[in-house]
Amino acid sequence: MEVKPFKAFRFDAGVVGEVGNCISPPYDVISPVQQEQLYDKNEYNIVRIIKGKTTSSDNEGNNQYTRAAHYLKTWIEKGVLKQDSAEAIYAYVQDFEVAGNHFQRSSFIALARLEEFGPSGHVKPHEKTLDEPKIDRLNLKRATITEFGLVFMLYEDRKKIADEIFKKVAKEQPLLDYTDEQNVRHRLFAVTARDNIKAIIEMMVDKDCIIADGHHRYETALNYYRETNNHSDMYLMTAFVNMLSEGLAILATHRLVDNLENLQFGRLIEDLKENFDITEFHFETPAAKIDARQEMSAMMERVHDENRNAFGIYGGNEAFYVAVLKDKQAMDSVASGMSSAWKSLDVSVLHKLVLEKLLGIGEKELARGSYIEYVKDTGNAIDELIAKVGTGAKQIAFFVNPPKMQQLVMVTDAGEKMPQKSTYFYPKMNTGLTISKL
Repeated sequence: MEVKPFKAFRFDAGVVGEVGNCISPPYDVISPVQQEQLYDKNEYNIVRIIKGKTTSSDNEGNNQYTRAAHYLKTWIEKGVLKQDSAEAIYAYVQDFEVAGNHFQRSSFIALARLEEFGPSGHVKPHEKTLDEPKIDRLNLKRATITEFGLVFMLYEDRKKIADEIFKKVAKEQPLLDYTDEQNVRHRLFAVTARDNIKAIIEMMVDKDCIIADGHHRYETALNYYRETNNHSDMYLMTAFVNMLSEGLAILATHRLVDNLENLQFGRLIEDLKENFDITEFHFETPAAKIDARQEMSAMMERVHDENRNAFGIYGGNEAFYVAVLKDKQAMDSVASGMSSAWKSLDVSVLHKLVLEKLLGIGEKELARGSYIEYVKDTGNAIDELIAKVGTGAKQIAFFVNPPKMQQLVMVTDAGEKMPQKSTYFYPKMNTGLTISKL
């Protein structure tokens, strides 16, 4: 993987005030409510560029993309955004908590040379992409000729060369230091010493990388380069994380099912017994319900540690369930063309043997987006999805374990992609810390 330093454009605190108020989450996780909140947070919040509001009067000459280009041009002219004077590789450090445990994830931001996907390539995707987001990002890139968001890339370095550099740099004054609404602390440092930059560049030369997050942005960059064929467009602003880092957290993404006609939950549980051992955790009181849920989670985790496939189920009755796959060979008939690595994923088992085989939710139905809601395992998410099923707002909740890093590597090494929403790398990398004009 070829990487190089660059001179980033960054928000100037002397003009905008608190720079953290100008940063936003990635465009694809910003809800309409959060979009409004970000607009109100600061007149220079980057949301105006990466996910601008649309109006009924938008046309070819006046739309969210033309307005984004205008904001960018104006902000540079006014000194809202200033380019660093020296080339740097930027250290991006995030401190956060998961289930009461503290983690610190360090990454470095550099320009990475684009590569086409393929067996001989050094960049491997692990998720499928959709056309609509790529069209949206391409329109923004055409209008602004600039990169705002970060592609999150994984690499493996047992020597932890970059990590050791980060430890030294983190003792210096950060370029940026703020804590977001999820209580995640974000810090940015500039790595400008030539020997440190050289060490990182040389360390990355023989590295293969996996895209953890930002597949649409990466493919958009490839499409844009094919259009322009400009040398500068061959490089993409990317954040790299060592997959051996202790701060690398993958959380689960649970499934909520709805809009199924004539669903009989009791019948589903019986049908599951063909391929799964079913354990029921019954409850009759609110206190017992909490205990039952905890017992379900504990069993799921225990089975996961044993490298067996399991998922939890709640259908609104007075019980939680854990389904454990009896025989891995059950996947052979429903996913015959896939590798053993892909078939070993809990989400693959759930999608093929349950959603598709028993509930009739296959690839076409998933693409429609009306049957499955994906819920990331953060905050009170599990309580909220249980409540949705309990009140009848949704029909079934399926709880899954997060995939292991080894599984991610094995699936991508096989040249395959995981089912939709298989991974959730927490926390997200925010947008607006560094900006790269092409």
